[in-house]
Amino acid sequence: MTQTTLTGTTDRRIDRLLALLADNAMIVISGAKIAREIGVTRSTVWRWIEKLRALGVKVKGHPRSGYQIEKVPDVLAPTLLRKRLHQSSFGKHIYHFFKTDSTNSVAMRLGEQGEPHGALVIAEEQMAGRGRAGHIWHSEKTNGIYMTVLLRPAISPQQAPLITLVAGLATRDAIEEQTGLVPDLRWPNDLLIGRKKFCGILTEMNAEQDRIHFVAIGIGINVNHERVPEVLSGIATSLRIETGRIYSRVEIVARLLRHLDSYYNRFLSEGAEAIIARFSEVSSFARGKRVRIATLTETYTGTTAGLESGGMLRVRRDDGRTLPVIAGTVTEAD
Repeated sequence: MTQTTLTGTTDRRIDRLLALLADNAMIVISGAKIAREIGVTRSTVWRWIEKLRALGVKVKGHPRSGYQIEKVPDVLAPTLLRKRLHQSSFGKHIYHFFKTDSTNSVAMRLGEQGEPHGALVIAEEQMAGRGRAGHIWHSEKTNGIYMTVLLRPAISPQQAPLITLVAGLATRDAIEEQTGLVPDLRWPNDLLIGRKKFCGILTEMNAEQDRIHFVAIGIGINVNHERVPEVLSGIATSLRIETGRIYSRVEIVARLLRHLDSYYNRFLSEGAEAIIARFSEVSSFARGKRVRIATLTETYTGTTAGLESGGMLRVRRDDGRTLPVIAGTVTEAD
């Protein structure tokens, strides 16, 4: 199947420009050569170079000789990502945006148009990023990772919560590898450092009662944010805030997709037990955690009591009943 044409995606010639600059780091390339190789005018090259500079890509202009990139750019462009994805099934169809409303919204539209399994939607900036339960996701330009993977799993809708756990595990392992931090997983869709959130996962699906047509897994990660909005400073953080270091978003995404490929295939081949066992191993929220559950109709406290086979969290409420959390926000109880 050919890749769907989608309005607003990054011009593939800009992708080629980034790849050309990255492949010739520290070398001065003439504007004429760049224009010839990517098939545009020299004035277009200049305009696109200015656009890349606005994204923080450090490109030096040398009068009468051309352009020189100071280091490999950390732009989540398809060519730069594919070079790191090797044989992953998630690198074949990549839709990159400098700015979009929501990567999940784009992925849901692609799913309805028949886009195949493994398509990736990724943006440098979101204007209407969404979190679980209708929350807004703060999407600061070029400092975070805002991506959605489209999956077409042959599972029942009742098993869909396990897909969120799969994505959480993949993200956790990628962050630990890249940064040395050991994130906690708060069921079902948050990653924490200490008690502060730096990553959220939003899983949406198109399904009938007995089958899933497709699933969109949205992953938002605060990576190089120097600060978070004051209203969120008590509950949110970023990798840079926690370590004082700047990280390659391209490398994190590549690691994440490789782990997602592995966990997803493990889920399909070994079933739910393997995913639940791994989640229970690395999440302090899986069992024995005092939590507060807020639903649309009530708020209650209790102690987590493990995960069910479908991936739902069981909580032993303070009134003595042990029930799964069907819907609601889970936070650690004081």
